[in-house]
Amino acid sequence: MKRNYYVVILIFLTFFVISFITNILGALNPDVIQSFNLSLTLAGLLPFAFFIAYGVMSIPAGMLVEKYKEKTTMVLAFVVAFAGALLFSMFPHYLVFLLSLFLMGTGMAMLQVAINPLLRVAGGEEHFAFNSVLAQLIFGGASFIAPMFLTYLITSLDPKAGANTVKLVFSGLVPETLSWTSLYWVFALITVLMVVVILVSRFPAVERKEDEKAGTWETHKNLFKQKTVILFFIGIFAYVGTEQGVSYWISKFLYTYHNYDPLTVGASTVGWFWGMMSVGCLIGLVFLKLFDSRKILSVAVLFAATFLSVALFGPGHIALYAFPMVGFSLSVMWSIVFSLALNSVDKHHGSFAGILCTAIIGGAVIQLIIGKLGDMFGLRIGMLFIYLTLGYLFSIGIWAKPIINNETISSKKKLKKAEAVPAAD
Repeated sequence: MKRNYYVVILIFLTFFVISFITNILGALNPDVIQSFNLSLTLAGLLPFAFFIAYGVMSIPAGMLVEKYKEKTTMVLAFVVAFAGALLFSMFPHYLVFLLSLFLMGTGMAMLQVAINPLLRVAGGEEHFAFNSVLAQLIFGGASFIAPMFLTYLITSLDPKAGANTVKLVFSGLVPETLSWTSLYWVFALITVLMVVVILVSRFPAVERKEDEKAGTWETHKNLFKQKTVILFFIGIFAYVGTEQGVSYWISKFLYTYHNYDPLTVGASTVGWFWGMMSVGCLIGLVFLKLFDSRKILSVAVLFAATFLSVALFGPGHIALYAFPMVGFSLSVMWSIVFSLALNSVDKHHGSFAGILCTAIIGGAVIQLIIGKLGDMFGLRIGMLFIYLTLGYLFSIGIWAKPIINNETISSKKKLKKAEAVPAAD
């Protein structure tokens, strides 16, 4: 089939938008807490509302794609996200924000399920691995840019700032004391533009392999009866909980313990957390060609735990570098755990992938736990819970027994050498 590079670019753009919308909550956290006078537990409910949508929608979204195809599902996803962004933009209140985030999370979950098979077809199966990594780099790039864009918006809307285009555009739309909500007007505009672009685009027909199709509810129930499925479900749950548990609380931690301005230093550090994840992703590609992925996972967890310790207990100026290095250490974990999971079962990979995406709710639950512990004992103590999720990720490197291991240079040489030996008579 002829490659559809226009659709590939559209998918990359979709990855950018998903990341831009998803990973801004950490930079917003201190402003939201101050604006609505929230406890850490109530602040933790915000990412809970967003990520719980993945638990609700990931499996149904797979079935939706099967019935109505990728284009319709993507349009519907952006319409739902638009509704969420517009709702909060018009009614900027805490309870409305919870509903808004759930709607936006629902849209993002639907998109995640739809675009990966589409990328395989539009870009070619032989280029799928490369395009997937490139998509992750774009995803990380958007997360790096989003906090900087937030800083630009809030700075431009500051009463002390002179007359400018941003003030002119948002005049009458954004309360002076809630300038950060301007970002959700931007999200509403972006999602509308994406709906228009998708509607006028022609999509290739996606022929899913039998093993890639989303199975019935019965198939999913049978998978959940398998120990391997449950263990890897917890693994993805732990990873997303770790990733979001660090990134969401960075800015608030730096403000609470080191008095760094959330608008400038806090937002920048959150951006660098995601930026270093992109750098780590590139370096991880090299290491995956040299070493067994389970060993890489174990070493990455040890590095993450070390940098997290430095960030939580070291001086402020060191924490500014240690938090992004946690992101660098986490960068390879998602792809390794996900691939180990799929390579540990011999069938129903499509349904299993849906179950693994459902485990993204870890980003919801872990935040609530950290917030509750933070209210009781302080945020630093609350963030110590992350060591438990890191410990579980470390254990995967020990007990995982995939049917197929990742191909390394040495394993490839051994295979060629074995094939070159003539069979005995």
